[in-house]
Amino acid sequence: MEHKKEDKKGADPKKEEKEINDLINLKKELDNKNKSIEELTDTLKRLQAEFENYKKWNAKEKIDFAKYANAGIIAEMLPVLDSFEIALKNSSDKEKFAEGMKMVYAQLYSALEAEGLRPISTKDEKFDPYRHEVLLKEESDKPEGTILEEFQKGYMLNDKVLRFSKVKVSGK
Repeated sequence: MEHKKEDKKGADPKKEEKEINDLINLKKELDNKNKSIEELTDTLKRLQAEFENYKKWNAKEKIDFAKYANAGIIAEMLPVLDSFEIALKNSSDKEKFAEGMKMVYAQLYSALEAEGLRPISTKDEKFDPYRHEVLLKEESDKPEGTILEEFQKGYMLNDKVLRFSKVKVSGK
């Protein structure tokens, strides 16, 4: 038995040194991996915080955009409002008042037109369900589906219908 103990005690020093070096290297590797994990975790936490801040900022921007989206068009309408006030102050002379209202209408229409508003055409047009709404049908010598009368003007904003034209069409 002593002989076996001696074998263990007298084990190969190079082998023991190699095992110790391997353990030291593994410990260094483990330390490096742990350090790398800590750095990545820290980076992830920072990115999450930045993303949360971005989401809050983006939500605030959307609210501000919705709140002030009409500011430009409202600013363009202020002169029209001023003209209405002037016309209302001078409402004693009916002819001048009527002329003033025509001018205000032209000013308002011009401002809206500059923003992309345009009327939907109906005169001698064929009924288009994407632009017109039929309120009445009437027999006529014109081809079926022809617009005979416009009850309420329809408008488009650029390529989108804001309000359909309400019309009477020829039909059976």
